[in-house]
Amino acid sequence: MTISKMTKIVFIFLLVMNSYFGFSQNVQEASVEKSIFGAQIGIMGVWVHNELKISNQVALRSEIGIAIVGLWTDGNGTEVGNGYSLPIVALEPRWYYNLQKRSSQGKRIDGNSGNYVSLRGSYFFYDDSDIDRNLSNHPFSAITWGIRRNIGNHFNYEVGVGGGLGFGNSTGRNIGLTPYFNLKIGYRF
Repeated sequence: MTISKMTKIVFIFLLVMNSYFGFSQNVQEASVEKSIFGAQIGIMGVWVHNELKISNQVALRSEIGIAIVGLWTDGNGTEVGNGYSLPIVALEPRWYYNLQKRSSQGKRIDGNSGNYVSLRGSYFFYDDSDIDRNLSNHPFSAITWGIRRNIGNHFNYEVGVGGGLGFGNSTGRNIGLTPYFNLKIGYRF
């Protein structure tokens, strides 16, 4: 066998193997990002948040902010407060269930852009000097469904709906079903 014939065989072998290895690579599984830090503003207030990766599809969101509270009632129709700004902390595990589908369709998943289901737990801090009635601090938990989408490299928006249990009044014994709505636009750092 001559060197030129041997070179052709090696070249063809490498070409075939290159094609084989190029197409046989496993598609990398879509995943939430390791950590996302950002700020958001919405119809219900202003928040600073962080999302920390728990698994490929689950992120733990923690946030702190100021919630704008409209008209509150105590469950019996009695007005409790109107137009207050309340500090809030929240913890929310989110399951981003469609990242793989979005990735395979060539859609963006950076910044955890996708649909999610979550269990939101939040705590409103009342300052009794600002409120006419004697209220306790207000925990709230809700099951939510939402979407997050990116606008450019740093901006995003979120829309979410759900429902849960709110606890209120001075004894903390008044429990009621409470709707949850989320509409925010934000900046990712």
